[in-house]
Amino acid sequence: MEKVDKLIESLRDEVISLRREIHMFPETAFEEYRTSDLVFGYLKNLALSSVRKVNKTGVVADLLVDNPKGTVLLRADMDALPIQEEVEAPYRSKIDGKMHACGHDAHTAMLLVAAKVLSEIKDELDYNVKFVFQPSEEHAPGGAIGMIEEGVLENPKVDFAFATHVDGFSKAGIISTKSGVMTAEADSFKITILGYGGHGAYPHKTVDPILIASHIVIALQSIVSREVDPLEPAVVSIGKITSGDVFNVIPERGELFGTVRTLKREVAEFISSRITDISMHIANSLRGKVVVDYNFGYLPLCNNELTTDYIKKIGELIVGKEHVQESPISMGGEDMSYFLQKVPGTFYWLGVLNKEKGIIHPNHSPKFDIDEDVLPIGVKMHVYTVLHLNRLSHS
Repeated sequence: MEKVDKLIESLRDEVISLRREIHMFPETAFEEYRTSDLVFGYLKNLALSSVRKVNKTGVVADLLVDNPKGTVLLRADMDALPIQEEVEAPYRSKIDGKMHACGHDAHTAMLLVAAKVLSEIKDELDYNVKFVFQPSEEHAPGGAIGMIEEGVLENPKVDFAFATHVDGFSKAGIISTKSGVMTAEADSFKITILGYGGHGAYPHKTVDPILIASHIVIALQSIVSREVDPLEPAVVSIGKITSGDVFNVIPERGELFGTVRTLKREVAEFISSRITDISMHIANSLRGKVVVDYNFGYLPLCNNELTTDYIKKIGELIVGKEHVQESPISMGGEDMSYFLQKVPGTFYWLGVLNKEKGIIHPNHSPKFDIDEDVLPIGVKMHVYTVLHLNRLSHS
């Protein structure tokens, strides 16, 4: 391992440079053309068996070994968010209104350098490695489904799948995961309220969509508190309301946008039906109409017990037992779930918070940043995961 550790340490500046380059040019879902080209070009310069574009802007590379015992998939997502960056750093986003606020720049950089390391120690590997750089994790239906449909889990057939995600809530270098359900189903909905507009001085001659929307927002909060089993985790949140243009005009229509998070599809289906029923009855009682558009999103992510125990052991090798933790269930969504539906594997968090460096803001904040000293740890997690796979296959 000493040789591998030295090789990874020698690439510290490279992984930081890659992360910063990707960070400065963020691209949102299925628009990752520059990032995809960077990934493709980097991988083409390595001693890999094949590199190809998949699902629009996705990239897949295979490292095939002699007499393989199987194939392991390592995945990184590449897309950014439509957020205006507020981090004052030389590598801040150069694209107005777009930012790597969830750390996918780090994921991509870590997996690229892991591919470089693994390609240089190919003769020491017992397993083929499939490097998957996925577009559109942030926007449902996501990029994972399309990659699976295009055969990313075949030729060679994948036996295990792993992915990491930087975590702005955990201290830098902390590895955390859990077996079983780890992230929630992430659904979205839009409620269009149809009223009858008019002058604000004569509300009795209108049907006010803002009034209807206000009643709906309040009523929807009773679904989780009064209709869902308290032992079933669930969230209903309204994140956006739009209506009207002028202060003294009652508009014709309004729109509500929200998200639902659950750990079971049947709970999501119940909440979906109640959102529709409640919205329709409130609108009818106030002389309006509604159209409800509910989109079932990513399924809950479920980690395999054996692969999760394995990742914890790998983490202990790298950061020490005291820095490997049991993760709580997250109500965030993650389309790595589709890979883990098909093959056993594990998704795990890598902490990036560092109060001493002022890196304190969570994922999706316009002030989100990472402690870059964590990047070599992420590279090492990928590399060690592949190198020690014999332990997993024996169990």
